[in-house]
Amino acid sequence: MPIPSALVTRFFQLLVNRQFTEAERELERLKQKMQKTEWNRGYFRALYGMFLSRKANGDPNAFLSRIDLDDKSALHTYRREFLDHVRNRLHGDFDRGFFSAWADCMRVLSRITILNNMNTANTGSSVSEGATLETVKSDKNQASIENFLKEED
Repeated sequence: MPIPSALVTRFFQLLVNRQFTEAERELERLKQKMQKTEWNRGYFRALYGMFLSRKANGDPNAFLSRIDLDDKSALHTYRREFLDHVRNRLHGDFDRGFFSAWADCMRVLSRITILNNMNTANTGSSVSEGATLETVKSDKNQASIENFLKEED
C-alpha cells in the first residue's frame, strides 16, 4: 500500500503554517497507514525530523529553517538533488525513503509558495504571522488539497 499523497500534502501544509497539533495528528495517521518496510521507515523518519525541526524553530543550522519558501527555483533545485539521491542505487532503502520524503516536501512547498505569492499579490498586503485569513470558496488562488491532487493526475 503506497503512502497516501493527500495525507502527506496536508502534513506539509500544516507544518508550513505552524499548526503543530494537527500536523502531529496527520503524522500519526500516516504512521498507521504505512507498511513496515525500510523505505517507509526512512520516509517517516524524515517527516518526523521535519516536524521536530520546524517545531523547535531555534536551530539556525536546520535545513528547513534555512530555506527560503519564496524562492521557487531553489526549491526545484533542492527537489532535483533529493531525487538524484532517491535514484542512486548506492543508497539503501531507508536512505531512498528519507530522500523521497524531502523531495515530496520540496514539491509541495514550491506549489504552496506559488499560491501564497498570488494571494499576496492580489491583496496587496502581507499577513502577519499568527493572523487568521478569511477564505472565500470562489477564490481560485486559495490553496486546497484538491488543487494538489488535480495537478498530480
